[in-house]
Amino acid sequence: MFSSEAKFSEWHLAGFGDAPAFLFDTLESTHSLMKARASAGIITPGTLLVADTQTAGRGRHERTWDSPAGKNLYFNILIPLDGIAPASAPQITQVAALTFAEVFRDLQDGSNAQGLGNRDIGKVTVKWPNDILCGKSKFCGILAELVYTKSAKSGSAQSSSAPTPAISMGVGINVNSDASDYEHLGRAVTTLKDICGQAVNREKLLQLLIANLERAIGQFRAFGIRPWVAAWKKMDQFLGARGTIIVNNRCTDNNRDGGTGVQKKAGRIADMRDDGSLLFECDDGTIETVYSADLEI
Repeated sequence: MFSSEAKFSEWHLAGFGDAPAFLFDTLESTHSLMKARASAGIITPGTLLVADTQTAGRGRHERTWDSPAGKNLYFNILIPLDGIAPASAPQITQVAALTFAEVFRDLQDGSNAQGLGNRDIGKVTVKWPNDILCGKSKFCGILAELVYTKSAKSGSAQSSSAPTPAISMGVGINVNSDASDYEHLGRAVTTLKDICGQAVNREKLLQLLIANLERAIGQFRAFGIRPWVAAWKKMDQFLGARGTIIVNNRCTDNNRDGGTGVQKKAGRIADMRDDGSLLFECDDGTIETVYSADLEI
């Protein structure tokens, strides 16, 4: 995992079930391209898109995701929903976050056995619902949308086949970037290189993440979200801690703390329920079940 990596154009990758992987030196956004190709019926479920850099990378609510070239991972996987109810589809991001976080923890602990892992910056954990942090610094973001894919036949005028639902999941991971890449943000940013104490082979890392995610999605089909709730509780560092829930469906980089429709509630992180939702005890004493929001700690 810590060997020198091959040239980006020579990476050997595959999606789910040996679906194809497409590599791009530069893209506006892997997520936007996947969504467009899926909707147009010109891509197979399970397909993986990977960019070496993005010019318009984004996170939740259209927030900017900085994408320096040749250092990090920016990819999108089109996850088929065979055997998964569309109502359960949002939980897939939680499964992905926990699956990836376990890989990152193993890398931190494994490299630490060599005297290189950096535990001074904290442990890798998942902040509900799907942000991956080390300490309190985020280094991996996941953005997922439900899309409807057309088969080649269903895209023709002669066919009446219904589009098939799938999850377009975009992932950005700060792997080998440096602090200087993020000076313009005005805040500390953690990278996997900092966590492991050495540079990481991005190709090998992505191969491992995709393989583990495909296996985890299969387990999710069989057992639902409950095993990952148990894993989250073992990994979590924030239960009982104070936090702020921010509900703003139109939140962007510029209006996160204000603007029309913003609701902010301070309180205590009480628990995570078996369905993946968050129990949040507000300062006024009420306890809310939160299914979708931003959580600040």
